[in-house]
Amino acid sequence: MRITLIFTFLTAGLVASLYVPVAQGADRPQWGNPHDRNMTSPEKNLPATLDPAAGKNVRWSVDIGTKTYSPPIIAGGKVFIGTNNGRPRDQRRTGDFGVLMCFNESDGKFLWQLVTPKLLADKYLDWPRIGICSPATVQGDRAYVVTNRAEVVCLDINGLSDGNDGPFKDEAKFMTQGDATPLKLGKTDADIIWRFDMPSGAGIWPHDSAHSSIMIVGDHLYLNTGNGVDNTHRKVRRPNGPSLIVLDKTSGKLLAADAEGLGRRMFHAAWAAPSMGKVGGKQQVYLGGPDGVVYAFEPAGPTLTPSAKPAALKCIWRFDCDPSAPKVNVHKYLRNRQAGPSIIYGMPVYHNNRVYATYSGDVWWGKRTAGVCCIDATKTGDVTKTAGLWSSELSRHCTATPAISGGLLYVGDLGGKFHCIDADTGKTVWTHATNGPVYASALVADSKVYIGTQKGGFLIFATGREKKVLAEVKLDSSIHAAATAANSAVYISTMKKLYAIASSGRDAAGENK
Repeated sequence: MRITLIFTFLTAGLVASLYVPVAQGADRPQWGNPHDRNMTSPEKNLPATLDPAAGKNVRWSVDIGTKTYSPPIIAGGKVFIGTNNGRPRDQRRTGDFGVLMCFNESDGKFLWQLVTPKLLADKYLDWPRIGICSPATVQGDRAYVVTNRAEVVCLDINGLSDGNDGPFKDEAKFMTQGDATPLKLGKTDADIIWRFDMPSGAGIWPHDSAHSSIMIVGDHLYLNTGNGVDNTHRKVRRPNGPSLIVLDKTSGKLLAADAEGLGRRMFHAAWAAPSMGKVGGKQQVYLGGPDGVVYAFEPAGPTLTPSAKPAALKCIWRFDCDPSAPKVNVHKYLRNRQAGPSIIYGMPVYHNNRVYATYSGDVWWGKRTAGVCCIDATKTGDVTKTAGLWSSELSRHCTATPAISGGLLYVGDLGGKFHCIDADTGKTVWTHATNGPVYASALVADSKVYIGTQKGGFLIFATGREKKVLAEVKLDSSIHAAATAANSAVYISTMKKLYAIASSGRDAAGENK
């Protein structure tokens, strides 16, 4: 399957004057830690084992679609998950759509859904049956998500159950494919507040499917665009299109964008979500580039207003994770599995004045080599030769965001190996054969490491320098998204099901339809 990126792919302490916390209590309202986007959680009393067949430690499980690449997001008593329409909740809406589903956190009851038609002009714009791959980001009563059509939408977290808020009022037409007659809306449909179309509004060309995790800073939304190659895989249709943009969270207006020209060097697409860190008392915004380079930007000013041309984000530093890889004429290496450019799929993660990033050849069209590197975030300019603290090889392609906890880094790769690496030195502490490729990012919480595999395996390790496997179970289908911890439970999305597991789970299996 060509779209396995996903968040999967696909940081840091934030300046109080700019940062509005998105966490409420023990919710997990965005992908990654809400304060540094690290793949860690402070949750306690989480399960060390589970048995879905017996219902052990399973609070509830629900059917979702048939292809699911989005991690679950938990906020405001609700669980949000991107999926496809393989098992329609609304029997009037059958066929291929992207879907964002919303469930009740306590019991898994279905509440509402956003249904998004496909881009049918070219399957490489919006790959068939992939669905919505991006996770939602929630703040207050608003949820923000990137659809399969590369649109950014702002949603009321209550759907249409409490009426149709504006200014957007044409949800019926929005959820209709082509010239079909719009269906009557109901309380289980989404309530769209505003919509921003990235292809027309930001000048990008989507490829395969949109993958982004929106980061909220003050009144601004930061997100990668997914700008990419066309169906020949040899041409970038919008080489000057941005890879990173900033939107006003209230109106959806475009405010700023990077001006690094990454489209002229990209091999596939800009699929890595942004992250943040605070260095020397000042914020930095990080982007893993589609050219294998990590970029640090100054954040957009809090008083920025929309204009005919978006403001250019100022680059603080750039670090090439794979400096020996080509940066020009990159598409001549198409289908070359031994040599070629690198790409970054996962978020760079900030921790203690360092940035950690994974990189690899392109999964489908490029070389098989991969690695993880550690960067000194305190320097400026092109820091490729001066800021590299260490680099460690992985066994094959890597699409994951690393998790850093207790002086250790945890990450899996497509070679079927899970790695525990010393975060200070880059030396391997231990590895584990996972009996299947690992596309997902690991979750570290409650002295445990949770990780799923493409073959449906779900593993739980004890954190630490001694490898200790606490549980290894087989779930119903492939896992491509990171698990999420919130409110004393762990949420796991497979291709077909969403599980809520907790130490107080039922003794007998139970499912909510």
